[in-house]
Amino acid sequence: MAQLAATPRAVLNIDKPTSKKVGGSANGLADDSTKADIIKKLEYTVGASPSDAKAKDAYQAVALSVREQLLDKFNKTQEYWKKQDPKFVYYLSAEFLMGRSLWNTVYNLGLEGKYGQAVNALGYKLEELREQEQNAALGNGGLGRLAACFLDSIATLDLPGWGYGIRYKYGMFKQALKDGFQDELPDIWLTNGNPWEIARPNIQYRIGFYGSVDNHKWSPAEQVIAQAYDNPIPGYNTSTVGNLRLWEAKPVNEFALDKFNEGKYDEAVTERRKAEDISAVLYPNDATEYGKELRLKQQFFFVSASIQDVLARFKESHSNLKDLPSKAMFQMNDTHPTIAVAELMRLLIDQEGLGWDEAWAITVKTLAFTNHTVMPEALEKWPVKVMGKLLPRHMEIIDKIDSIWKDSLKEKVLGNLEKAGKSAKPAAAAKPKASTDGKPAKKAGAEVEEEEEEDPVEKELTRYGIITENPWEKGVKLVNMAFLAVVGSSSTNGVAHIHSEIIKETIFKDFYEIYPEKFQNKTNGVTPRRWLAYCNPGLAALITKALGTDAWIKEAHLLEGLRKFAGDKDFQAKWRAVKLDNKKRLKAVIKARVGIDVPVNALYDIQIKRIHEYKRQYLNMLSVIHRYHHIKSLSPAERKKVVPRVVVFGGKAASAYYMAKKIVKLVTAVGDVVNKDPDVGDLLKVVFLPDYNVDLAEVIIPAAELSQHISTAGTEASGTSNMKFQMNGCLIIGTMDGANVEIAEEIGKENMFVFGVDADDVPRLREERKNFKDYDPRFTAVLKSIADGEFGNKEYFADMVASVSDMTKGNDWFLVANDFATYMDAQEEVDALYGDQDEWTRRSILYTAGSGFFSSDRTIDQYAKEIWNVKPVAPPA
Repeated sequence: MAQLAATPRAVLNIDKPTSKKVGGSANGLADDSTKADIIKKLEYTVGASPSDAKAKDAYQAVALSVREQLLDKFNKTQEYWKKQDPKFVYYLSAEFLMGRSLWNTVYNLGLEGKYGQAVNALGYKLEELREQEQNAALGNGGLGRLAACFLDSIATLDLPGWGYGIRYKYGMFKQALKDGFQDELPDIWLTNGNPWEIARPNIQYRIGFYGSVDNHKWSPAEQVIAQAYDNPIPGYNTSTVGNLRLWEAKPVNEFALDKFNEGKYDEAVTERRKAEDISAVLYPNDATEYGKELRLKQQFFFVSASIQDVLARFKESHSNLKDLPSKAMFQMNDTHPTIAVAELMRLLIDQEGLGWDEAWAITVKTLAFTNHTVMPEALEKWPVKVMGKLLPRHMEIIDKIDSIWKDSLKEKVLGNLEKAGKSAKPAAAAKPKASTDGKPAKKAGAEVEEEEEEDPVEKELTRYGIITENPWEKGVKLVNMAFLAVVGSSSTNGVAHIHSEIIKETIFKDFYEIYPEKFQNKTNGVTPRRWLAYCNPGLAALITKALGTDAWIKEAHLLEGLRKFAGDKDFQAKWRAVKLDNKKRLKAVIKARVGIDVPVNALYDIQIKRIHEYKRQYLNMLSVIHRYHHIKSLSPAERKKVVPRVVVFGGKAASAYYMAKKIVKLVTAVGDVVNKDPDVGDLLKVVFLPDYNVDLAEVIIPAAELSQHISTAGTEASGTSNMKFQMNGCLIIGTMDGANVEIAEEIGKENMFVFGVDADDVPRLREERKNFKDYDPRFTAVLKSIADGEFGNKEYFADMVASVSDMTKGNDWFLVANDFATYMDAQEEVDALYGDQDEWTRRSILYTAGSGFFSSDRTIDQYAKEIWNVKPVAPPA
């Protein structure tokens, strides 16, 4: 990385005049205003001398200069919206995976030429300086990145909208590898500050926990302060700048001096520590009781602060809370923020004095819910004991919601029972009649009396219960947060067509039958700005030249125009040249990060996503091991016909997810063997890139030629990485799951490498898996090599092998064995097609041409029109 030298005029060129002189500045500069402003920021804000400044100092100076222009538009946008008083959408999400901001801000504001020239005049490139920026550690995977894309699109479409979340101090964790095992380190991303945020010490709200409830009045035993930090979000090619408001937890009392003077130093800072725990880490390990409470604390903390903030802003210019639904809509991103149902009710009733019915009507109209899972076990459920302890008033409200909800269904349930020919009266169960002394009669043929069984109506109503029995722990009741959200909001949407249909047929079937009008689909999307135009400038330039316009950056449907170039040999050659440049860039990153030399004349095969059994990185690895064995079995002459591959993995395993961590170790263990084998050489390389994040994705995705989206059919809600790869012309190998189904519709299923069982067959196959015997011999051989210790760690991997082969235990829930054979067939198709580079490139072009539908601009436009009823309000240019 370039660095400002001790003799600066060779690097930081502060004296070189430009053709356009705009007057003097510090140090006698006669230069353009942007360059002068950067140097002024460097000297008087960063506090660095131009003669010995470092690259990170130069980054800070450029960021602060850009920030001023961003804030100017931000303030004007917010002032204009306040005057116009439109309806706002407030996007509640536990994570926002924003990535770096410099590049995105400069380009969205149209400042790339201005700042590019100024930075070049100072001896730098913007590409170099952006490497100095820390990734904002505010998210982990697709959920957080989706939220970030949505904020970009909300601003780009001039929609009045803010995001709300938590200002995590350490993010989730920084992933490192230690002897091939995942090592979790704190992700300390705020060390040098964050020039893109604005601290708002004047915007604070008190958040309570624990305590008691007396006559519906809550007296919290513990309180913290939520302080706001604003992060302006610039739209593309518009004067609109939206906002992401994040909350940091602070103690009510910073320091107990009396405890400190008594020598009780730990007690002196206990309150501060407890508060800081709340906004310290994304998704703290919930294996302990304190961890569970902390997760619920986090969720309530940011939801309560956000709703209080919106109500405060609403009341500045409105007096009647009945008007709230016409001015505000909260979109709950998955189940993490769904405590909002109970909290909005509490605030309206306890703080604002509304009656229950009035508050409920407002709550339902003001909340909407996005579901991101199809697996019942993934629906967030809180033990009533935990909820009642931490949030006693909210548990009281949830209990009442549950009772009223089930009472409203009694007539319907009764009718259903009668239609089914079932008695609506409790059945009688015979039991011995008690003797006069109170003991049961023991004689044969003794008279019996009737004992009532559970009321059939009440039994049927349990299916609809927000408060339910824990099926795995008798006597323990749970609050189903997704059910609470469905009942307490105006809309529930899935995030891909197949996902939205599955949730109506499975996890929300009973609710869909009652509220069909509440259920919608909103297929996810990603922003074409960050995920094509900015991360892949070579391809973006080629597309713009071919289409004769760069309007596709905002109107992604224009990418359809690339279809006519798909068979053009000259255009194909240029397309391949861009891909080769991107592969060279990734090759350099791999060498720098993990020390592995990979060839560029190989197929770049990528799987980057959260490590999870349902995403089936394990299936991918089994095929890699088979490929390795196959290469080893060939003669030197035969190996010349093998298609070389570089197989890259990236993603984090949750700290408490035992099996996911084993998958990480298996990848690295196989890589250690394969990458050192002289018989294989450059025919196969296996790479695990640690600490996968946005900036790494921005290098990997443009270089990818094949991407793996191989979840068991019916388990992936949507996926968004598949969309990013598609936009960059990367072919997909995958199951018909999530958004893969719709991608196939846009580009032609015949242009994908599709394998695996259908979602409709999965339940049956899971039932049959205990008797599964149809093992592919290649599958058996690969498992045996792991079990025999070919890749070391024989004992450590033993339960991984059993998890997909020991059917007597009812394992292989994600049907790895079932799908292995067709997966291998699809891999053979990949190898065959890669040998025909013209056809491979033709398909690559068609992938990008068919990606316009998967722009988050389209998704947000649908949300705005069909759920939020929020209209564009563009500030004057």
